[in-house]
Amino acid sequence: MIAFNAANKRALAVAVVAGLAAGAVAPACAQDGDLFTGPVVEQQAPTTERTSATNDPIPDELNAEIDAAVTAGMVWLADRQDADGAFGGGRFGRNVAVTSLAAIAFMADGHTPGRGEYGDLVEKALEYVLDNATESGLIAADADNGPMYGHGFATLFLGEIYGMLGEEGTPQADRAYEALVKAVRLIERSQNDEGGWRYNPVPYDADVSVTICQIMALRAARNAGIEVDKQVIDDAVAYVRRCQNVDGGFKYQAQGGQSAWPRTAAGVASLQYAGVYEDEALDDGLAYLNRTATPGSESSNAHYWYGHYYSVQAMFLAGGDDWASWWTAISEHMLSLQLEDGNWRDRSVGDEYGTAMALIILQMPKRYLPIFQK
Repeated sequence: MIAFNAANKRALAVAVVAGLAAGAVAPACAQDGDLFTGPVVEQQAPTTERTSATNDPIPDELNAEIDAAVTAGMVWLADRQDADGAFGGGRFGRNVAVTSLAAIAFMADGHTPGRGEYGDLVEKALEYVLDNATESGLIAADADNGPMYGHGFATLFLGEIYGMLGEEGTPQADRAYEALVKAVRLIERSQNDEGGWRYNPVPYDADVSVTICQIMALRAARNAGIEVDKQVIDDAVAYVRRCQNVDGGFKYQAQGGQSAWPRTAAGVASLQYAGVYEDEALDDGLAYLNRTATPGSESSNAHYWYGHYYSVQAMFLAGGDDWASWWTAISEHMLSLQLEDGNWRDRSVGDEYGTAMALIILQMPKRYLPIFQK
């Protein structure tokens, strides 16, 4: 899931999407209240009635041990920010996805521009993301590969932070609004005929792992008041449904393949963020996660952080027993993986990425971020 393809360079992507935009017609946009207020496509009969954990916390969700781990993790992560606001190390250094996720990790504790110990850090990250927003709408830094991953996470970050920037009309708020609108329009016009998205901002292919990034970005933008084409969401839901196998798990692409728990977490979260909350597909997907991805005994460690990032969101939005049992397991497991210096290891993308993901996971019960609300 952040398995970026090194051949996909930003310059090529920008050129391609610029050409695509030149002949594009702006999509018809949903009016306020049309999107995410109910089912976007016909739902399958659910077998379980679910209530999100948004307004239904379980006893003792947070404790002193979790608080200490989060504090240590934020100290470590804050020290890794570059002077211009970027995060990331190794071949994924200065990556807009890692930078956006790091900023979201601090925002999950209430740190925003002008507010909190790490408010300045979040503001610097915002400036870095805005500096890498192109006229075409694509948000990508020179180091980014597979740019639609980074674009999705960066758009999510902009959607989450836009409403926290104070009064409209400030230069920073205006820049964020302009970049967010352009980013949403790029997502809309790069959706392929199947209803999904792929590594590059062109409508030629799709997979469920890139698709969830775009759906979540669109949800965050809509929460911030940006109009989104309802048909885009309908088509995305239809695509995600076609990616589900009979065992309840999700395959990588609709054309066929085996189920795996990280992409299943992405598939379930895709439906939830598109407004589908009670549905047989969700029941089957959550059951698959509970069978194959219980924290500490996952069937595979591939795409570990990506999988648990979406799994904890899926369980939070499902609520009830799913959330209660999952939170106990994932919080204990996250604590067991933290290193002495406060970070969490990721040998693929980098420790900045692993630490940001772990911090977001451990702070779900704080309920600060709009995106995690039902």
